[in-house]
Amino acid sequence: MLTINFHPFQNIETERLLLRRIDQNDVEEVLALRGNPETMKYIPRPLAKTKEEALVHIAMIEKKIENNTGINWGITIKGSNKIIGIIGHYRIQPENHRAEIGYMSLPEYNGKGYITEAIKAVVEYGFEQMNLHSIEAVIDPGNTASERVLQKNGFVKEAHILENELWEGKFWDTVIYSLLKRNFKK
Repeated sequence: MLTINFHPFQNIETERLLLRRIDQNDVEEVLALRGNPETMKYIPRPLAKTKEEALVHIAMIEKKIENNTGINWGITIKGSNKIIGIIGHYRIQPENHRAEIGYMSLPEYNGKGYITEAIKAVVEYGFEQMNLHSIEAVIDPGNTASERVLQKNGFVKEAHILENELWEGKFWDTVIYSLLKRNFKK
């Protein structure tokens, strides 16, 4: 079984981005991300409606880091401390050396390559620092932008599962993309 340790927390730097630890000072941006119906359109989770709900989300992120059960970074553009998105490894399966990657960004930053750049860095962290064997992404089949960004990063479609998640009275399909360590290209 894989041993996970996120201590000390490691920031990740790319050409244009700094991925850093999220804290309570990011409450406005977390609220903007998790409370935006457009951003949350393909994520079957409740919208954050208040700063308190955003703080609960930040606390959940922090608890996962402290317990070595998940890790998230705030995506910032170098030179600015404001987060434009969140990315991380969710649902880590230490027994399978596998984790699920998840990400989101504020709509005004979409289409600029930031998520592609952040995914590459977080995947590299997963394979090199966490020693994962594979990384998956579970997306809504209608989220073609997410599908494209995963494909740009070498992920391949593993499955399209029909109506496997119930959310607010509707059954949702999910699509699973994955990347094996041996197929990862830096």
